[in-house]
Amino acid sequence: MPSRMFTRRRLARTAGMLTLIGALVLTAGCGPDESETASSPAPETPPAPVLVPWPLTGIELEAPPQRPALAVKIENSVAARPQTGLNSADVVWEEVVEGGITRFVAVFHSNVPPEIGPIRSVRPMDAAIAGPLHGLFAFSGGGPDFVRAISDAGMQVLSQDAGADGFFRLATRSAPHNVYADPATFLAQADAGHLAPPAPEFQFAPAGQPPTAVAMGAPAALVQLKLSGSGRPSWTWSAPDSGWLRAEGDTPATGADGARLRAANVVVLRVQVVNTAFRDPAGNPVPETVMVGGGEALVASGGSTIAATWSKASETAPVVLTGPGGAPVQLAPGNTWVELVPDGSGSVTLG
Repeated sequence: MPSRMFTRRRLARTAGMLTLIGALVLTAGCGPDESETASSPAPETPPAPVLVPWPLTGIELEAPPQRPALAVKIENSVAARPQTGLNSADVVWEEVVEGGITRFVAVFHSNVPPEIGPIRSVRPMDAAIAGPLHGLFAFSGGGPDFVRAISDAGMQVLSQDAGADGFFRLATRSAPHNVYADPATFLAQADAGHLAPPAPEFQFAPAGQPPTAVAMGAPAALVQLKLSGSGRPSWTWSAPDSGWLRAEGDTPATGADGARLRAANVVVLRVQVVNTAFRDPAGNPVPETVMVGGGEALVASGGSTIAATWSKASETAPVVLTGPGGAPVQLAPGNTWVELVPDGSGSVTLG
């Protein structure tokens, strides 16, 4: 009997303890959620992206592709217009060749259009124009001495005559104005020594600051140039386009897509042009623009121009632009056209 009594009491105590534990658990379950009462950590602010300027345009980008610069010789005779791809070039150099016509050395780096042309032959000054890039130079034709000079200046030669890939002819144009190319195919042929991006050629105004022509120059709406008897381009400032619009004489210059040729900067270099001993098939002497040395310059940016000087220490050195007081000239971020205007026979007129 006492044993049975003891068992009943143990069972009663055990049941009471279980009831108490259940009540405590129920009370804890009815309380506020721990995830609601604990303070959540503040979200971390991501670091600001590091912006790097494109070397040939000064336009800042988070991660510019690591590819070389591609220089291409583009024709500018009447039969060659309108050209394809010029508005995609970072820099375009305009030079006088035989017969007074002009040709372009178009440099592509930040933009690679699907097609460029028409492509023509090289000339003696092209080595000094493209030498600072240490990239690729594509062309169709040219004297052996001129081709060798480009290679000696550190460029990788991509010649149609030598069988480089990427060239083709358009059936809609007549020869020799129908040689075009796929620039991506050119870039895919870069050898191990020509894979690096180019070094900067010009200085650019930092973000939020005006270029030198705007900060220290004078407003100008028109830059008229005479490069030769037939080479008379002009540049008109267009505020809606935020750039200078090109014309060939009185005719607006456009690309094959119908868009006006435009530039954020127009850099005019007064240069010496001398005749070489070479002659073209028509018997005209082949001129050479003297690129090593220096002289007067004019820089147009943002609807203003400023007088400057230029200097170039060697074929592979960049052109250095110096403004009033010896300070470096800073361009507006964007593409640049360089006009090589002969001393004496050429002229520059502002309007």
